[in-house]
Amino acid sequence: MNYQKLDAALATALNDVQNSEEPNLGVFIHTQPILDSAATAVLESLGVSGVTSDKDIFTATLSLNAISQLSEQSWVKYLKRSQQLRLVNRRINIGKLGV
Repeated sequence: MNYQKLDAALATALNDVQNSEEPNLGVFIHTQPILDSAATAVLESLGVSGVTSDKDIFTATLSLNAISQLSEQSWVKYLKRSQQLRLVNRRINIGKLGV
């Protein structure tokens, strides 16, 4: 594992993984701008969808082992943890605001 390519949130999340084979970590994969066929094959074998040579950012849900494998690839610039987005459904009571 090349920890220099991981952001702090992802490195911290790896400590909580129970099963290293289970894909349960959402990540952004930042790569070099133009990938060769070997690099695209590696990404596709790990279950990354939408891999084309003209993209340099991919999203995927990966296992600890897959993240470790990707971090060792020279064409991977860095890996960043993605966060689960949720709807914001808050009402602001404007009547209570004021002087």
